[in-house]
Amino acid sequence: MLTKRIIPCLDIKDNRVVKGVKFLGLKDAGDPVEAAKAYDRQGADELVFLDITASFENRKTLIELVEAIAENIYMPFTVGGGIRDIGDIRDLLNAGADKVSINTQAVKLPELIGLSAEKFGSQCIVVAIDAKSHMVNDKGSAISHKPQATSKHWQVYINGGRTPVDLDAIEWAKTAAALGAGEILLTSMDFDGTKDGYDLELTKAVSDNVSIPVIASGGAGRPEHFYDVLAEAGADAALAASLFHYQELTVKQVKEYLSKKGVRVRL
Repeated sequence: MLTKRIIPCLDIKDNRVVKGVKFLGLKDAGDPVEAAKAYDRQGADELVFLDITASFENRKTLIELVEAIAENIYMPFTVGGGIRDIGDIRDLLNAGADKVSINTQAVKLPELIGLSAEKFGSQCIVVAIDAKSHMVNDKGSAISHKPQATSKHWQVYINGGRTPVDLDAIEWAKTAAALGAGEILLTSMDFDGTKDGYDLELTKAVSDNVSIPVIASGGAGRPEHFYDVLAEAGADAALAASLFHYQELTVKQVKEYLSKKGVRVRL
């Protein structure tokens, strides 16, 4: 069995690390390069860098900042935000990224997943999915009153969580995997920044339906939350941001807790 991974995430806006709740109310959380170096020292398994306004602002990811971080860390490094084509992916890999995370453009141009996987290898193509739950009636249309609902679905959002699209998150994850994605980065918009725990129902639904690794994101608040999403919901990795940024827990503390609970991690 592969070891489970603990992954800090740097959400970047205006060259700074930021963090909000449910994608809103962003607050400054520090210098990206210094944060990356700290997580490398703590023994993080990977680092994710997301330029969260690049797609919405129709611009490319901050290449210079990616290069600066890559020069200062030794762990695998995933970069996302503003990726539009094969050339953007090549530029990020050349700048020091080990993987790229594609979200908005993967939805708009699904063939980019297959093209990039063929050119660079599936192992470095991550499809990020931002999902929000909604209830539907037996006719499949959204409803506003939960007591009438017959089932829960998760809708996909793009442009940094600003724009809903007509895609079911589970079906989109299955499609992305079939097209050649090597990994799914799954963020619950309902749980993001709440510190109430990961969306176990969403994570398990996606993990059960794809054969590629799933990184759970959104809601980490205590060590128990990491155990729940890795051991019970089937995630292969757990991503967290504010919990680590504000030093409420270190990566090492989370890993030591998981190890004591019988979860295989790299100490």
